[in-house]
Amino acid sequence: MTSLYIALVHYPVLNRKGEVVASAVTSMDLHDLGRSCCTYDVPVCYIVTPLEDQQDLSRTLIDHWCEGVGRELQCDRAEALRRLEVVESIAEAVEDIRVRSGREPGIWATTAREREDALTHQEARMVLAEGSRPHLLLFGTAWGLAPSVFDQVDGVLEAIRGVNGYNHLSVRCAAAILMDRLLGAGERDENGRQVRLLPV
Repeated sequence: MTSLYIALVHYPVLNRKGEVVASAVTSMDLHDLGRSCCTYDVPVCYIVTPLEDQQDLSRTLIDHWCEGVGRELQCDRAEALRRLEVVESIAEAVEDIRVRSGREPGIWATTAREREDALTHQEARMVLAEGSRPHLLLFGTAWGLAPSVFDQVDGVLEAIRGVNGYNHLSVRCAAAILMDRLLGAGERDENGRQVRLLPV
């Protein structure tokens, strides 16, 4: 498995007015993030929400596909959704990684905004390849992570740039793109050696 962990953060995030809120969990995010994590062998995707009803909703959905009738109908979906863990806070996710790995994880945030101090995707990929410690990559729902989150991280990944000015990817699309850029196989020569990192 990779040393990269993912967190889908529902609090603290911003609403369209710039207010700090807790956003709602959506089933599409859980399904697609589970599949992406399974594809790139990310060990855990943390669903971060302090709201008990949203925790219950998330666990009900996960249990349906991993333990209930859904498992009998689509076992491949169960394999993907087993990667999801519901936690109350980012701090709880960090502590879980400490327990799993025995090491202090680095924490990276994501944003759709341009930042001069951002870590490029290639730089982040090289850090992960070194394997010195695990990293937790935070994705914000709603209108993105609250400012307080950025004060707690070790770095912020550069924004995903398309070919025009449109900048409204869903969080599950952004997560899939970044997992591929950070963990994807890239191009290899006839001996299986990597010759080029994926374009960023």
